[in-house]
Amino acid sequence: MKLDLILREAEIITLEADRPRATSVGVLAGRIAGFDEELEGCTAEREVSLGGATVVPGFIDAHCHTTWWGLGLGAVELEQARGLEELYALLEAEVRRLEDQPGAWVNGTGFNHKHHGGAFPDIRRLDEITGDRPLYLRHVSGHLSITNSATLRLAGVFESGFADPTGGAVLRGADGYPTGVVEESAQQLIQNLLLPYPVERIVEALDAATTRYAAEGITSFTEAGIGGGWIGHSPVEVQAYLTAKRAGKLHARAQLMPALDSLRPIEANAADMHGTGSGRGLDLGVVAGFGDEWVSLGPVKVFMDGSLLGATAAVTEDYCGHQHNTGYLLDSPEAYRERVDAAYRAGWPIALHAIGDAAIDLATEIIIGCQERYGRNHLPNRIEHFGIARPDQLAPVAAAGIAVAPQAAFIGPLGDQFAALVGPEREGWLYRGRSLVEAGILVAGSSDLPVADNNVLRAMQSWVDRRTEQGKILGGAAEGLTAEEALRTYTDWAAQATGTADQKGTLRRGKLADFAVLSGSPLEADDISDLEVLATIVGGEFSFVRLDSGAAASSAPESLFAPEPDAAVVR
Repeated sequence: MKLDLILREAEIITLEADRPRATSVGVLAGRIAGFDEELEGCTAEREVSLGGATVVPGFIDAHCHTTWWGLGLGAVELEQARGLEELYALLEAEVRRLEDQPGAWVNGTGFNHKHHGGAFPDIRRLDEITGDRPLYLRHVSGHLSITNSATLRLAGVFESGFADPTGGAVLRGADGYPTGVVEESAQQLIQNLLLPYPVERIVEALDAATTRYAAEGITSFTEAGIGGGWIGHSPVEVQAYLTAKRAGKLHARAQLMPALDSLRPIEANAADMHGTGSGRGLDLGVVAGFGDEWVSLGPVKVFMDGSLLGATAAVTEDYCGHQHNTGYLLDSPEAYRERVDAAYRAGWPIALHAIGDAAIDLATEIIIGCQERYGRNHLPNRIEHFGIARPDQLAPVAAAGIAVAPQAAFIGPLGDQFAALVGPEREGWLYRGRSLVEAGILVAGSSDLPVADNNVLRAMQSWVDRRTEQGKILGGAAEGLTAEEALRTYTDWAAQATGTADQKGTLRRGKLADFAVLSGSPLEADDISDLEVLATIVGGEFSFVRLDSGAAASSAPESLFAPEPDAAVVR
């Protein structure tokens, strides 16, 4: 039998109990055809010797913001600035660059107040730098932005009778003048000046972003919010993904979470939607699971609270140094119960953004209530982030079969800030690991890109050692996962949490031929983050091949570094 591809001389980690290891794997029509002795007598259009490199299931990022990140790749990178004067200098340089582009926005991304002694830019200085040119600077958390007076004027903030929108605020100083910080759902005031992005621009953003995904070994991802609210980019955002796929510009499989705001009231036969005849959904009864193995719909994304960095996540006890501040829900509990119930009975699984323990309480209550009234959905219901979880919250989540998507990627760059905000008594509640697994909760690995980077190997090491930039072991060493568990969060468990475990997440005959080729085994490495991605394969096609001749790559033969002409390769 002639196959499309055979990978030989590899250490293959399947994560399957029946055949945990193999040394060769064959691919036919984008799926795994067999291993080792099952390939006897087979030839292939292409045979690649990996020279002992390790093959694992392709990585799945179960919660990220691909279009947002892709659009921001051309923005000023603010993370590099140390001190506000350096930040102002970057913005001045960008204004000079845009001199021949009247009306062009000054865009920046990655601002974190920790690099500036906790300070935020002064709006009056920003006004001096930008004049009448609109300004949009994204905070690393994604839950607040910084802008200037010109942009606030365009957004109507200075008009008589302006009021903050529900679930957000335009922050003001003691004199009543805006500080330039726009919080939570109020960011839509700025986004509305930019939306909708044209499909062509979203396609280019997807091409740029998923090319970089391939370099991290990522073969699938879940886009956490499209089509509506301040997180969406176009009411026809699905079309952009399909266009990107047809044009060869989508380099990883995409599951798309419609934002709750993108759903609308729908009516059907009185016997439908659990005998109510009404709910919230998309036209023609399209629900999660619609699509194919490249582009499909996932759960509905619902923002319930804010961010931990911004001290807007809804918690039950004050943040340290923030007297009488317990964050807030972005809408009333009653509104969430009604709107989520309407989506659920229309057939949508739900993914509720809940970082603070107060928000987790409400999210758990809503999911359990929906499951009791209408039964469990065909995809797992999820709580996104699960950032500050009390010990008593774990058992109910496990019993209800709710999947969670915390971000180990946050621990290194953001963990010290988190710990300072909650204090030592609550530090053990932060982005849990071991206690979730022992409680029986399904844990999906994710980056929340661009809040943290999507270097999966570094995130896996953070699951294991939980070490922050300043050397703190966040929550204590007892919260660390084993190397195999860390690998499963980005493969097996992420596939289960996204409802795709029959197709991906482990390696067995008949599943999709999605692989990450690594310079060594993550199960044996002293530090997983020291490993390198040598190649990424999606459906039997190389989406990335490492072309440089670094030390880690040199142990593999030249055949590994000869991608097919139509492969998407990062150079």
